[in-house]
Amino acid sequence: MILGLYEAHLPVRDLKRSIEFYTGLGLELDHIVEDRLAFLWIVKDKSWLGLWITDKVELEYHPSIKHIAFQVSLEGLKNSVNWLKNKGYKPREAFGFEPIEPFVMPQQDYAHAKIHFNDSDGNSLEFICKLDNPKKLTERMYLSKWEEINKIPSPTSTLVQ
Repeated sequence: MILGLYEAHLPVRDLKRSIEFYTGLGLELDHIVEDRLAFLWIVKDKSWLGLWITDKVELEYHPSIKHIAFQVSLEGLKNSVNWLKNKGYKPREAFGFEPIEPFVMPQQDYAHAKIHFNDSDGNSLEFICKLDNPKKLTERMYLSKWEEINKIPSPTSTLVQ
């Protein structure tokens, strides 16, 4: 029945500034409703984000009401800290990890690699991708350590014989 997530919504103070922020992340503006709501495509014709002007932006943060995680490729995630900084966005600490590189949170059979940042209204955002967990690791760690332990070769490396 359910095929995926079609839309999510976040509160914002300034619609124009927020549209600029999210189009800077690569989302595509679809339409604006009465200068109080904007819809931007996350993946064209598959999922979008609604931005609502509200005076409730100052609500205390809780991931159930002010958080969105964007799925990215592993290669995109590896470059995400520099990519965000080059666009003027600031990665932030999360789960005790400084934003020097993505970190991994393992589960039993899989793991998630991620990096967190905020939008201009303090909404929590993250880039995330799913990883295999072949060694059934349970410790949270930086992605580079995860790859070293799992001996994951870089796609740019080549074997010389």
